Amino acid sequence: MSVSHSSRLNKLVREQYMRLPQDGKVQVTYVWIDGSGEGVRCKSRTLDKEPKSIEDVPEWNFDGSSTAQAEGSNSDMFLVPVSMFRDPFCLDPNKLVLCEVLKYNRKPAETNLRHTCKKVMDLVKDSHPWFGMEQEYTLLGINGHPYGWPDNGFPGPQGPYYCGVGADKVYGRDIVESHYKACLYAGVKICGTNAEVMPSQWEFQVGPCEGIEMGDHLWMARFILHRVCEDFGVVATLDPKPMTGNWNGAGCHTNYSTEEMRREGGLKHIEAAIEKLSKRHDYHICVYDPRGGRDNSRRLTGHHETSNIFEFSAGVANRGASIRIPRQVGQDGCGYFEDRRPAANCDPYAVTEAIMRTTVLNETGVETKDYADH
Repeated sequence: MSVSHSSRLNKLVREQYMRLPQDGKVQVTYVWIDGSGEGVRCKSRTLDKEPKSIEDVPEWNFDGSSTAQAEGSNSDMFLVPVSMFRDPFCLDPNKLVLCEVLKYNRKPAETNLRHTCKKVMDLVKDSHPWFGMEQEYTLLGINGHPYGWPDNGFPGPQGPYYCGVGADKVYGRDIVESHYKACLYAGVKICGTNAEVMPSQWEFQVGPCEGIEMGDHLWMARFILHRVCEDFGVVATLDPKPMTGNWNGAGCHTNYSTEEMRREGGLKHIEAAIEKLSKRHDYHICVYDPRGGRDNSRRLTGHHETSNIFEFSAGVANRGASIRIPRQVGQDGCGYFEDRRPAANCDPYAVTEAIMRTTVLNETGVETKDYADH
């Protein structure tokens, strides 16, 4: 089995040091999105006392030339704390802190999509938008081959692996359960997990979260996933189509509702929102992966429980549609709907912002409105 060298180090020796007292000091790990728009970076510092709120955590900086976010001649970038979690790796009272990245001139970095998302969420706050995102991912060995797959071949066809049980059905459950517990400890709003259709592919769900909280919690859940995988010596990839051929891709299905949709008779508001989305399909496809739709083009083929990337569709209980209305919602006449188009490597800030721009702020076309002056 292909695992990293670091994972083979003696963890009992590490525990000897992790149990040492901290003399009242607190380790704070700053987490941010790097220049790829997909990767996360982190570094830690010591505070003299435990921060009780995000306002107690000071700004910091880093070398943006080493994260593809700045040139070496002007490389200092600002880390602005925005959301704080308990640290499941170093334990209480230590913290994980998600940060926005600002450039030398205090303007948001190119991959800081939280900045505009926050503006939009503040504008639509009276709609009380709730989101739940289903993050699919694939476990790989350090050699890039799916974890648990035969070294020189393939496992049996898809069918027995989804929500499977047994050593011949699922690979890496220890990683999945460790991630789940770590997220619960941290305060991430993780709400479930399951094995997916392709072997070594898994999913966890985060939500319901209101507004900007959705992006904050999903990004921290991703960071925790990568850290847990680091301990186990494997890699979690969010590639939307990690294996070509007759294998399912990986998405980040986004469940969404407003207060109107959740009330009695809300189905008409759901249908109105879907109608708005149908007229702006190209715009959403462009923001639903980090490469303007190129990543999703490998996944959204109309096969393997996906819609066709070039066509918009909607239906009740239809997993081959762009938008799925759950059967129970159709029966109850209120609730939420699921946008199945976002890729696994999407930025949740971009996805949730786009949905609000289209369904609540009533934007049309492929251009977006700048609300900076409002």
